[in-house]
Order: sequence, then C-alpha cells, then structure tokens
Amino acid sequence: MNRFEGSGSREAKIKYLDADFQILLPGTFVTCAMTGKQIPIDELRYWSVARQEAYADAAASLEAEKRAGALPTQHR
Repeated sequence: MNRFEGSGSREAKIKYLDADFQILLPGTFVTCAMTGKQIPIDELRYWSVARQEAYADAAASLEAEKRAGALPTQHR
C-alpha cells in the first residue's frame, strides 16, 4: 500500500514474524513502542517478535532489548 493512498492515515495492525510481518488491518503506519514516532509501513525495518512491537530505528530496538532484559547493560 502506498502511504499516500486514501484520504487520511491510520495505524495498521500487524503481526510481527521472524523475517517478515503480516498486515492484519491495513493502515499507513505503525507506532514505535519506544519513541511514539509514527513509522510508515514501507519504512518499517525493526520489530520484536516476542513483544510484538515496532521500533523506529536500531537505537530504539536496542533500548527495548535492554529494558526487556534481553541484553546486558554496560557499566562503567
């Protein structure tokens, strides 16, 4: 779906899979679980299958992993 289709934008409902995702309810964007930023569907690159969350970028994905306890935090 082209993000400029339709008269307005709405959030898509997505099932996040290992190397892909399945659109359950069409929309033009999803919301980053860490930043709240809207991510256009055609720019979605980062998500968690375990938590079923989308992330705006690699930094947001890394922070989510740290918060979930999936990665050790670095102490100085």
